[in-house]
Amino acid sequence: MTGVPPLELRGVSRTYGEGAAAVHALTDVDLTVSAGELVAVMGPSGSGKSTLLTIAGSLEEPTTGDVLIEGTPLSGLRRNDRARLRRRHIGYVFQDFNLLAGLTAVENITMPLELDGVRTRQARAAGLKALEDLGLADRADAFPDELSGGQRQRIALARALVGERRLLLADEPTGALDSHSGEGVMRLIRSACRSGAAAVLVTHDAQLASWADRVVFVRDGRVVDSTPPPPGPESLLPGATGREAR
Repeated sequence: MTGVPPLELRGVSRTYGEGAAAVHALTDVDLTVSAGELVAVMGPSGSGKSTLLTIAGSLEEPTTGDVLIEGTPLSGLRRNDRARLRRRHIGYVFQDFNLLAGLTAVENITMPLELDGVRTRQARAAGLKALEDLGLADRADAFPDELSGGQRQRIALARALVGERRLLLADEPTGALDSHSGEGVMRLIRSACRSGAAAVLVTHDAQLASWADRVVFVRDGRVVDSTPPPPGPESLLPGATGREAR
């Protein structure tokens, strides 16, 4: 894995409030995620995991420190430029899906592409391919309120993966899925990494974290450890050896 990393956090801190009532959500966090790497972030509730993800995705600004996306410091960008960078380079899977109720499944997926000037027919073809990969080709024209929670989560993942995004951020991406569907989601994330994307996922699930190349532990807003995960469940299959099995 060479070149400029898709994501760097340098001394990032985030504080809410002032004085004695201040809450330090993150404190002096350093994190680099290389192209092709999948990093899982684990820690107890309230440890700062989701704050780390929203700052990495440029949805929130740090109080101090720098965030770089493919070598570009976000602090030097105007609001519109930051939104454009986020649309083109970052795929975000939200815990609550964030699908637009008035758009069909395929329209939710293709909207970011069309905002960046991709022609409607080309964007739709990419969206339909993403739906097919997730086993939802027959739900392309369904609206979000016509889909189950698991189906909505997979639509949100398809929206994050479509196009040529270099950074994928996911907050509990399999939380609404059964184990079989969850495994399919993780295989797609790993496939995106094999194609050169970097991925960061927040999870409480050790089995989910076992798909990662590295596990980062966060406690009280600080990164307290970073370690390779134990072999994933696929390593138990005949002829499977660790990451190659994924």
